[in-house]
Amino acid sequence: MRGLRKTAPVVIGASVIALTLAACGGSSDSGSGGSGGSDSYVTVNGSEPQSPLIPAQTQETGGGNVIDSMFTGLVTYNQETAAPENAVATAIESTDQQNWTITIRDDWTFQDGTPVTASSFVDAWNWAAYGPNAALNSYFFEPIEGFAEVQGEFDEEGNPVGKPKAKEMTGLKVVSDTEFTVKLSRPNSQFPVMVGYSGFAPMPEVFFEDPEAFGKNPVGNGPFQFESWDPKVSIKLKAWPDYPGAQKPSIAGVDFKIYQDLDAAWADLQAGNLDVLDTIPDSGLAGGQYKSVLGDRVVEQPAGIIQTISFPIYDKKFENVELRKAISMAIDRQTIINNVFNGTREVATGWVSPVVNGYKAGVCGEYCNFDAAKAKEMFDAAGGFDGKLTLAYNADGGHKGWVDATCVSISNALGVECVGKPTADFATFRTEVVNKEMTGMFRTGWQMDYPSIENFLVPLYKTGASANDGDWSNKKFDDLMDEASAKAGQEGIDLFQQGEAVLAEDMPVIPMWYGAVVAGYSDTVSNVQFTPFSRVNLLTIEKS
Repeated sequence: MRGLRKTAPVVIGASVIALTLAACGGSSDSGSGGSGGSDSYVTVNGSEPQSPLIPAQTQETGGGNVIDSMFTGLVTYNQETAAPENAVATAIESTDQQNWTITIRDDWTFQDGTPVTASSFVDAWNWAAYGPNAALNSYFFEPIEGFAEVQGEFDEEGNPVGKPKAKEMTGLKVVSDTEFTVKLSRPNSQFPVMVGYSGFAPMPEVFFEDPEAFGKNPVGNGPFQFESWDPKVSIKLKAWPDYPGAQKPSIAGVDFKIYQDLDAAWADLQAGNLDVLDTIPDSGLAGGQYKSVLGDRVVEQPAGIIQTISFPIYDKKFENVELRKAISMAIDRQTIINNVFNGTREVATGWVSPVVNGYKAGVCGEYCNFDAAKAKEMFDAAGGFDGKLTLAYNADGGHKGWVDATCVSISNALGVECVGKPTADFATFRTEVVNKEMTGMFRTGWQMDYPSIENFLVPLYKTGASANDGDWSNKKFDDLMDEASAKAGQEGIDLFQQGEAVLAEDMPVIPMWYGAVVAGYSDTVSNVQFTPFSRVNLLTIEKS
């Protein structure tokens, strides 16, 4: 990662970060937001959000795709490189990477006409960090001074004990309507890259009056505004004609159609009832069918995604690290990719995506290489497994094919029964995962929030992190993450890579494959591009 200077102010720009990503280029600055009824909206496949539509409460793709369309943060990410570029911010500056001064535009408003001010950010971040609010994204504010005091204390089960010592973080100060300062508890070179993540979005005053009501009828400051939410059916957003950003939508609106499985969405795409399908299911990939059906209406490109299998480390059945390594070695990833995904994935050899600077091949070592004989030897030496192995997944995400194939590989190599365990929908599945209710292995995946090696490590594996679904804890890893975050450039990258190597020692999560965009679209839309985050770019797409 290209380093940020320590001795002079650092101003965020397109050159902050260098990524090895080849994405679809081009953009369109024309368009005023469009007009017309919902029949002229672009339809995109979606899934039921796990939580109300509040940025600090949303950390999964079903709600995330909606939130990202409705809110604009301090920075946005470049379509081709994913590098951060100023949006609401005009400058993000520091001389020591611990004390930051943030200046914002004076002409940005929310969709209800109220101004976006420095307080809109500071109040939103304090609300998200305040423990009693139980915001799923609260952990992202951990670097800010005073976070521990607003979080409060928790018992071993994660339940709050008493009230927090404070309601506001000491590290946040409003200087004026267009300026605020952030003091971190320690230097963090990744901070200016992080703040484009939707969890850092500003919030209007109406949110704080009634957060529950807001989650059902949100007001943002982004290119699209909320129109309706019919649970498990669709979420509709209309273009906001007064969007202050440099690039306005060319379409009238977007309809996220909620599907219970991707096969139904694939059928709708072929029938002309869906404009964009962001993930071609196994049935469409088989034999390259999607290419013969769609022709040049296919998008294939790298994306910041990794598919993994997590262990509930909080369950004593999985506390043996040698057992976890044996299971990983028993999985024939390449054969699964060839047979289920028609070769459209890349075997993961570590926990960091190749699209970010700092990726290092082969970190997982032999434990990500299929070796049935050695896996069986390790499995037996670890004492085997008492009972049936299960691999839980959400049935609405097109995961059955690879889950079943993975269990067959594990069963054949280890001589233990392994079966897939479906949950009806993603929202229910994630609720069970977040509540630490898993009794066996479970599928996990990560779509980067911001383009940094740090984002593939800290939020997922640091002790107590928001997406540490298996509840793994390792002090050596934690210390390396803190040290790495404080260092700029290659020095920080090296430390992050050392931390990734600790994952190989402990195997709390099994890397499976690096994801990619394999999407399709109808002949009623054009200029279809996908971001490095694997989301369809709703600012460039056009509908005939």
